[in-house]
Amino acid sequence: MSDSRKTRFAALAVVASAALLIAGCSGGGSGGGDAADDVEHVYIDAIQADPSSFNPQLTNSPATTAFGAAVFDTLVGITAEADIFPMLAKSWEFNEDNTTLTFDLEQDVTWHDGEPFTAEDVKFNFEEIMEFQTYGAPLVNSIDSIDTPDDHTVVLNLNSNYGPFFETLALQVLIPKHLYEGTDYVTNPANMAPIGTGPMKFESFSSGSEVVLVKNEDYWRGDVKVDRAIYPVMGDTNTRALALISGEVDKAAIDASQLDQLEGKPELVHLTKGFFAQGVVVEMNARNEYLADPEVRALVFSALDRDKFASAALAGYGEPADGFFPDSLGWAKDESIDFAKDFPYDPDAINKKLDAAGYPVGADGTRFTLNVKYISVLTDTVAIAEQAKSMLADVGIGVNLEAVTSEIFTDQVYVQSNFDLAFLRTTVSSDPGLGIARWYACNPDNIAARNPSGVCDEEIEAAIDGANSTPERAERAAYFADMQQRAKELIFFAPLVWTNASFPSVNTTRWDGLVEPDADTATGNLNWLTMTWKG
Repeated sequence: MSDSRKTRFAALAVVASAALLIAGCSGGGSGGGDAADDVEHVYIDAIQADPSSFNPQLTNSPATTAFGAAVFDTLVGITAEADIFPMLAKSWEFNEDNTTLTFDLEQDVTWHDGEPFTAEDVKFNFEEIMEFQTYGAPLVNSIDSIDTPDDHTVVLNLNSNYGPFFETLALQVLIPKHLYEGTDYVTNPANMAPIGTGPMKFESFSSGSEVVLVKNEDYWRGDVKVDRAIYPVMGDTNTRALALISGEVDKAAIDASQLDQLEGKPELVHLTKGFFAQGVVVEMNARNEYLADPEVRALVFSALDRDKFASAALAGYGEPADGFFPDSLGWAKDESIDFAKDFPYDPDAINKKLDAAGYPVGADGTRFTLNVKYISVLTDTVAIAEQAKSMLADVGIGVNLEAVTSEIFTDQVYVQSNFDLAFLRTTVSSDPGLGIARWYACNPDNIAARNPSGVCDEEIEAAIDGANSTPERAERAAYFADMQQRAKELIFFAPLVWTNASFPSVNTTRWDGLVEPDADTATGNLNWLTMTWKG
């Protein structure tokens, strides 16, 4: 039997075991439903790989983030529309000159091991933990000192205004001081057996098999409707699709090419809401002799047919990008930019301009050849790269396609600058000063998942710094408009399509509340308090 078939059967065996739980478990599940209902209410969510950690403050991966959202809480939450709402901080207030920020914490909150959650935990996280999270360091750097006048009050003494303060804070889960203080945070055993204050408690992890969470009976926000959550590990997308369609799992991410299998089945829904916007983007290496000229980069970008990417490569599960920001960030989007007008797809005109730029078609039929990197398991970027090769051939540009693993992509694109073009699926995150600006800011140290182009521009730096130095949205929007205008002139990084193709799909046979996010539901999360068991 092949390894892939063994994996498939092993994964289905895990799901079958979970299905037996759904059908017959009793004696501990009445808290999730009607008093007469003694069936354990089990939610099953297929994951693609083992989590390397359950602590999202130290590890940045989709699986870790998802588990972190279930096990841990944040001080404030953020919706997919970037609306901030209270969590462990039930209220907050600035003083008159915005030099102090006072948080009033929820009371009677306990960690999963029974220890009380207090202001000292919050102080510890600000002082010791948040700087390790992807976006945490600038937030922490805006704080001079922290006071805890009592167990439920935290006062931040600020040294500067940080524009996306709350948007960044909403990404910081709080971990327990009593388990981490004085330890090596990276190797602390609690990273693999997490203790939080969230709606679900960690129960077990079997590598290559499953993760199991159980209901927090004492959750401070209210009654959790799920008794047990099982996350079977299913690396194969065909296995996940089969399990989702058959109703053996409630949620799974499947390949865009498989989404048509959901059509005509009302219980199967591909999610389009509840997540930060995602895009497939093109990265250009300005160190390449042909791409050093912004005018040539603009012609290369124009040669990429964004409409065709959306309709063909993404099978309609996306829309062509018309600017640098998605509509979901409308407050910061410069509406005067229109890719269809600024970078029109017109192969005849592009060919003439490339001729005029001094790049005639040679005897081999090409003007020059570009090495194109993309991650092999991201099927949407694979499809876009393959289409891009044909599009660029139409304007005389040769392409060497190089499908690589995520690790190799990171090393070659960001560390070694060993690429000409790269295609990547990425998210805009909670604020444009975080998730978008990093692709335009200068990156002389070749930090991963940051601008790999080699372009450092003073106007862009000033715009980003300005946007991140004020909390006022109108002022921030003006700075972001400056950034977008300069990004248009230099065109070294840009979205091609905005897409929900990689969002998960759900089977609603057993649970209501999986499709439409409720109010005060953090982006990408379930609302464990409002799901309804149907059996």
